[in-house]
Amino acid sequence: MDKTTFDTKPIINGRMHVSLKHDSAHKHVTGTAEYIDDIPEPAGTLHGGLGLADRAHAEIVSVDLSAVKTAPGVVWVITADDIPGFNDVASTGQHDEPLLATTNVQFHGQIIFAVIAETRDQARRAAKLAQIEYRDLPHWTDIDSARENDAPYVVEPMTLKRGEPETEIENAPLRVQNHMYIGGQEHFYLESHIALAVPGEDDEVIVWSSTQHPSEVQHMVAHVLGVANNAVTVQTRRMGGGFGGKETQGNQFAALAAIAAKKLKRAVKFRPDRDEDMSITGKRHDFRVDYDVAFDEEGRIHAVDAIYAARCGFSADLSGPVTDRALFHADSSYFYPHVRLTSQPLKTHTVSNTAFRGFGGPQGMLGGERIIEEIAYAVGKDPLEIRKLNFYGQRGSNRTMTPYHQDVEDNIIARVVDELETSSEYQARRQAILEFNSHSPVIRKGIALTPVKFGISFTMTAYNQAGALVHIYNDGSIHLNHGGTEMGQGLYTKVAQVVADTFQVDIDRVKITATTTAKVPNTSATAASSGTDLNGMAAYDAARQIKERLIDFAMRQWKVGRDKVEFLPNRLRIGGEIVPFDTFIRAAYYDRVQLSAAGFYKTPRIHWDRKAGRGRPFYYFAYGAAVSEVSIDTLTGEYMVERTDILHDVGKSLNPAIDIGQVEGAFVQGMGWLTTEELWWDDKGRLRTHAPSTYKIPLASDRPKIFNVQLAEWAENAEPTIGRSKAVGEPPFMLAISVLEALSMAVASVADYSVCPRLDAPATPERVLMAVERLKAM
Repeated sequence: MDKTTFDTKPIINGRMHVSLKHDSAHKHVTGTAEYIDDIPEPAGTLHGGLGLADRAHAEIVSVDLSAVKTAPGVVWVITADDIPGFNDVASTGQHDEPLLATTNVQFHGQIIFAVIAETRDQARRAAKLAQIEYRDLPHWTDIDSARENDAPYVVEPMTLKRGEPETEIENAPLRVQNHMYIGGQEHFYLESHIALAVPGEDDEVIVWSSTQHPSEVQHMVAHVLGVANNAVTVQTRRMGGGFGGKETQGNQFAALAAIAAKKLKRAVKFRPDRDEDMSITGKRHDFRVDYDVAFDEEGRIHAVDAIYAARCGFSADLSGPVTDRALFHADSSYFYPHVRLTSQPLKTHTVSNTAFRGFGGPQGMLGGERIIEEIAYAVGKDPLEIRKLNFYGQRGSNRTMTPYHQDVEDNIIARVVDELETSSEYQARRQAILEFNSHSPVIRKGIALTPVKFGISFTMTAYNQAGALVHIYNDGSIHLNHGGTEMGQGLYTKVAQVVADTFQVDIDRVKITATTTAKVPNTSATAASSGTDLNGMAAYDAARQIKERLIDFAMRQWKVGRDKVEFLPNRLRIGGEIVPFDTFIRAAYYDRVQLSAAGFYKTPRIHWDRKAGRGRPFYYFAYGAAVSEVSIDTLTGEYMVERTDILHDVGKSLNPAIDIGQVEGAFVQGMGWLTTEELWWDDKGRLRTHAPSTYKIPLASDRPKIFNVQLAEWAENAEPTIGRSKAVGEPPFMLAISVLEALSMAVASVADYSVCPRLDAPATPERVLMAVERLKAM
């Protein structure tokens, strides 16, 4: 065949930068995707139940488990005394998170003991029979009460400072001081936490865990068992959602299952129900932002001084890096000439909060947008005008330095916003809304255009590394394994596209396999939006090594130069000969060419000095913007999102279909955080919003009536990432800030836009109504 015929043959599923379906999409919709609870249980599998504290803060005076031990089906009851290694599952090394409570409890729902029984129902029923006597201690569950009680910090606070905010804030013509409450959020993954441990010989154990960080589960299980990491294998094929909630919080379930499995020499499964899962696992951090901002009559910021206080829970967990990242994003997309930002990671008697999509960034960014809103109402301008006035400038403009002293080198926010402003007809629609509001006595409308600038990389530099393993078998089929985990976001598909593209074969030829610590060691969590950046590059490195060996083989076997070896769709052109890929691979095998490689990647150019508050913590920034239009009923506070237009930057997209899905999903989840999802603890420290009946995530009916999502097709990452793509997991979450800002405009209309409504989040209908009534009374 001639060259033209081969080059125009369609590749079924082979390249990067094309829309391919999620590798498990058909399994998701047909119910054939296998999750841990679907794995056939080994004969004799036992099940775990949890004995939970019913106090927020108390000394444990006595524990009587006699009724528990004699309950039907009970095989064993685990207490802290039964832990063979260390009673600690703290992810940070601070050793402040016991697996099982001993002398005191520090939040309502803390695990005191675990029951192992023949059935899950028997284990759960038996756990309720314990007789525990407590001596209550003072407790506090929110930020304000933590401050009132001089609560300690769970980690050392951080301060970012540039310029002279202490003096400059006094010199500007105008100044606003106030605060904002930002609520937390439940992850509400469809699959709750679950772990299945199967004992092996000697000290070995295999754990199937629904986790975003198999290596950390491996380390924690080894830690509590008192064995080396090499004795523990952790496997994860897929999760039914994670959103950050399975980065550290799965440790306790895996550890308990492994302890019981090794002791009883039987497989053991732990699967809490939804109420337990919501009560005993961490959330997005609540924040209180106290801000002091100075600006001029035009609306240009002179100085910002802000404190970001967070409800962290009883232990550190990931509160240090979460509150750090809040400060990293407190500038949103704006240049602060003089700035001081301080975190307050406060200890509370609640479950320890943890990672959640955006990892503190959304809270930081929301505080920055509130500052813009305050300025806009103070000077009587459209907030969009104030945003544009304060954007980071182009490189070389001396308005590119962040509060943490990283230069914003890849700034495209002005172009993204300008294009969206035009395509969404923002100005004409805003004028129409102003006219509508002037004549509508009950229904009021609002519109807002908000930007996103989000830094990509783990702020803990060591986590910015990944490994991968690629085999080509002698029939031409390819086996791919890497350290990333699949939680529905399409990571496995994207990385498989990278490998298929490297060899120019159909993606169906690439076998995607479960993440396991036995194949790729010392992996980082699939988090910080870095899953594709890290694992895609590691897989490419492995595939590149094999490809180089294959080219050398072709040159030697066919006696041609390198320029005469060309990978074409499912075949190679070597000199004047066309060779099918599988035929070529079999020939390479018989010539003893190594067809396996381990790949590795570490993110370049990043460094961070937390103590100094300086460095380059982010490899690059992802950008986006959203315009949302809402209508509210001023008599009830009820509202609807009428329309949202999004333009988002993912660089050169590896898979546009998956990326658009990520943008849509992130926006709706962010909208839930800011409008309907409210966490509430009572005066006894009990989480009362612990089930779908009391906690409202967005429904399909809550999505914008008109929902237009576009990728910035002209964008390309300035850094040499895989395929010049950009991360997409977290940045679009913050596009939903446009909804809160639009609600704010609608509320402000009842006072003729003269006062900043200062809506706290979540802006539930009750809060919207109270804000309306407050402004009406002014």
